[in-house]
Amino acid sequence: MSLGLIFLAVWLMQTAAGPEQYQYFRAAMGSPLGKILLIGWTFAFFLHLGNGIRHFVWDTGRGFEKSQANASAWAALVMAIALTAGFWVLRF
Repeated sequence: MSLGLIFLAVWLMQTAAGPEQYQYFRAAMGSPLGKILLIGWTFAFFLHLGNGIRHFVWDTGRGFEKSQANASAWAALVMAIALTAGFWVLRF
């Protein structure tokens, strides 16, 4: 996610630099490698979100048993996969 933040800053700088510079960035992110990176960052964001929710529940004092902790870990992973897939399917 830290590397993605750098790309976000570059995107903002290219946008501010004008349409010609922005097109170079768009072409790079539109390439197969760029799309893989964007999908990976989307997955990382949703996984981070899912684990944040998981830790929020832990802050209430629930979910510390091994079976519950394992179930919440799997739930966060499945949620991240589903939200990433949904985001990219709806995007196109």
